[in-house]
Amino acid sequence: MNALAIVIEGAVFAALFTVMDLLASRGDRKYTAAAIHNYPPDIQEEYFRTHEKVDVSYRSKKVILTKAMALVLFTGILLVCALIAGAKTFWQGFALTFGLMAWIGLYDTCFLDWVLFANLPMFRLEGTEHMDKAYHQKWFHAKGMLFPGILFALIPAALVGWLVTLVK
Repeated sequence: MNALAIVIEGAVFAALFTVMDLLASRGDRKYTAAAIHNYPPDIQEEYFRTHEKVDVSYRSKKVILTKAMALVLFTGILLVCALIAGAKTFWQGFALTFGLMAWIGLYDTCFLDWVLFANLPMFRLEGTEHMDKAYHQKWFHAKGMLFPGILFALIPAALVGWLVTLVK
């Protein structure tokens, strides 16, 4: 497989992920169940003191639908990446996809969550603007990257690996 293509794909995937994340956080979109689901519990609790409580658990239909749509989108993007990089077997497609998902998990946690989410007012939910310490919870985001993030990464990795075998 082509190493330069993989490095470029990692950068492009991070840029696409950033754009998707920023678009999902604009205006009223950050007040959807699927978006609030990604906030630490103490921020959710404070927000729901003054706003209508909605189900933001992993069992919520809106959260499940959003995660499923993300899986389909990531699988499509990462299939193209695997084919461009020259994956020819299940394991090559799987390894490349899992590696790019692990990369995006690290990027999301260390830059988007720890730097942007923690410091930019656009991510603050109404009524939680004063909760600076809660927005800077590094362990909350790191745990999410590790579990369920790693399990989440296995799904598109397996799908891309399988799709590579069908295409090649």
